[in-house]
Amino acid sequence: MLDTTTFVGLDVHARSIKAVSLDVMTGEVRAATFGYDAGAVAEWVRSVDPGARCVYESGVTGFDLQKRLSGLGVDCVVGAVSKMIKPSADRRRKNDRNDAEFLARMLSVGNVVEVWVPDDECEAARDLTRALEDARDDLSRSKQRLSKFLLRHGLVFDERTPTGRRKGNWTRAHWSWIESIRFAEGADEEVLAYYVDAVRRAAEEKARLEGLVEGEARKPRWRRRVDSLRCLKGVDTASAADLVFEAGEFSRFRNARSFAAWVGLTPSEHSSGESDRRGAITKAGNKHLRKTLVEAAWHYLTCSGRPKDLAKGQAPDRGANKACRQGRAEAGREAGGAARARGARQQGERRHGARARLLGVGGRPHGRGGVGGGGPPHISQSPRKRFDPKPLRRTSGPFSASAQGATRVHRLSVRRRSLSRSNGLPSERSPRADIKLQRRASVRHAEVAADGLI
Repeated sequence: MLDTTTFVGLDVHARSIKAVSLDVMTGEVRAATFGYDAGAVAEWVRSVDPGARCVYESGVTGFDLQKRLSGLGVDCVVGAVSKMIKPSADRRRKNDRNDAEFLARMLSVGNVVEVWVPDDECEAARDLTRALEDARDDLSRSKQRLSKFLLRHGLVFDERTPTGRRKGNWTRAHWSWIESIRFAEGADEEVLAYYVDAVRRAAEEKARLEGLVEGEARKPRWRRRVDSLRCLKGVDTASAADLVFEAGEFSRFRNARSFAAWVGLTPSEHSSGESDRRGAITKAGNKHLRKTLVEAAWHYLTCSGRPKDLAKGQAPDRGANKACRQGRAEAGREAGGAARARGARQQGERRHGARARLLGVGGRPHGRGGVGGGGPPHISQSPRKRFDPKPLRRTSGPFSASAQGATRVHRLSVRRRSLSRSNGLPSERSPRADIKLQRRASVRHAEVAADGLI
């Protein structure tokens, strides 16, 4: 059941506000126009219905009007403009009144996705990190202008180290080279001085804002979350501050998937019926935070294997230490199991080799279980041989390796038996017994190696 029957849509601009109220019980529609004055809007809304709810689209006007109206006792929300789908018939009849009425009708049926409104402290922290990003962009543009100005005059930095490696740009050697440049025309000298000064001022502003961001991140409200995120590879104070300030409260996200959708990192999809098509990321969300996460991912690819140090004054988490100890113990057990597997495999190979030499067969068994088994050469071979793309010998049928080995054993046994009879010696084992012996040796070898891997 609705708490109110009156809904107000506000079409907000920099200097004007168009308001349209809708009474869902009577269908009455009222409209009014104001300057950017929250007090006048609040007074008009109370005259229509003291319990009315208001909504306006998220955009460049920010959350200022919502905070002012809430301070004056008016229930106002900000709707996500990306979630509002306007009928195609209304797209060719766009004006402020129609837009405000559309918002009121969407709110009356509960079809508005509300935007989380940060408090003043959180919004100020967001502005600080976004100003830092602007300073980085300004520094990049200033460097680009300076380098391309020198390139137009045929000046390119190409100094090398004694080993022949080219020195990097914007290093001390690069700045010394720039300071040594002289032009014949005075105007070019002035342009060079301007570009150099712009780069240095942009670098100073960037460094100053980085210090301000670090100071804001050390406040009690943000410090614990920032220090926790800094433990991740590829994330330092500036990136962690971006994540914390932009998200505000991570508890407002149901799960990691909803956070990824808010950032715009989920894959796009165009599926219908039996076709299932997924594409690149949607890029529908917080562009600033998405850029920060992508940069952190690139840093993670080149990070070292050494664990990161804790932040100054940060105490280790007991739960994390316990999990780390359990992980190390599990890794040790896995390493011990791998060592035992290697020992068992080598022992099985030695046993099979000795028995095979006695039988006159030699080599390693083929197939999964020795004689009569199918499959590639045995797993005890080296990885290079195990994944050799060359065609393997047949492992089943009358011309397989196992069948040829059995035939060879039979011939050797017949020959030994005939020799023993001619010399008057007692007869040896029958060919069937020799084949069984070889099979037992091969099966035993395979079992030992399989037990070691498992």
